[in-house]
Amino acid sequence: MFASHEIRRTKAADEFRVVVIGDSGTWGWLLESDQTVAAQLEALGYTSDDGRRVEVYNLGYPGMALAKDLLMLHQVMEYQPDAVIWLVTAQSFPIEQQIELPVVQKNRFPIALATNAQYSEAPRLESDPPSFSLSDPRFVTPDLTLLGQRRELADWLRLQLYSFAWAATGIDQALPEEITLRQSDFEADYSWFGHAQEEPLDDLAFDVLQDGLRWTEGVPLLFINEPIYISSGQNSDIRYNSFYPRWAYDQYRELLGEPMQGRNYLDLWDVIPPDEFTDTPVHLTPEGTRMLAERIGAELESLGWVRR
Repeated sequence: MFASHEIRRTKAADEFRVVVIGDSGTWGWLLESDQTVAAQLEALGYTSDDGRRVEVYNLGYPGMALAKDLLMLHQVMEYQPDAVIWLVTAQSFPIEQQIELPVVQKNRFPIALATNAQYSEAPRLESDPPSFSLSDPRFVTPDLTLLGQRRELADWLRLQLYSFAWAATGIDQALPEEITLRQSDFEADYSWFGHAQEEPLDDLAFDVLQDGLRWTEGVPLLFINEPIYISSGQNSDIRYNSFYPRWAYDQYRELLGEPMQGRNYLDLWDVIPPDEFTDTPVHLTPEGTRMLAERIGAELESLGWVRR
């Protein structure tokens, strides 16, 4: 994927390179390419404090798992980012989520490198319980023979052929004409990833989060708890939305605050109006995305990283 991404181009001397990492909301689900948070942030026309033009690269990827974000962070460091913006939500933290995505399952070796703490002066302690094992059978060992790579080769050829149509039309995705909006009314359900009402959340992948934070040492990082839809419908006193019962999400925010102490951290969970969410509790309308981009831009200004 990185081989075909624009971030591979040579970094210009007058470029201040900003990378945005996140889930499908960051990637731009149900959005045109110029409506994503990265595109709208770049459209604000910032320069860096030393006068370089700000170029924002969208490295969001659909799916919720910190291990997926770690994979992206590990890879993107070779492209010399000047700043990283990392958006997360609680749905990416459960341990059982970490190896569910094919992009993680098929990249065991990069994940092994990314979780190797030898690069850090503050390595992961041996006593820290790991969120997953590198011997997990869900990791896929690739068959590098020509026969074993036939699916990948067929995908590569098909994408090359599609590129002519994309280049000619400027269209590389088909957005639905109608969207089924996120759920607003709920059952009286307190459960979240196997937890019942008011249980301690002691199985979240904070070790993977710490690995990601270590990989960005030396690069300015803005860490963001992304906005969620807050319902006012039936049983909204029990659940914020279809993803989160209130007790679990409130506990997640409290737990996240500890490793974020002393870091550049924005908790934007409730800053976007409910009407600006589309089909899930984390997917925004173009207007909601614009609001989020402006809030992030304002924070970058206050940190002194960029200016108008």
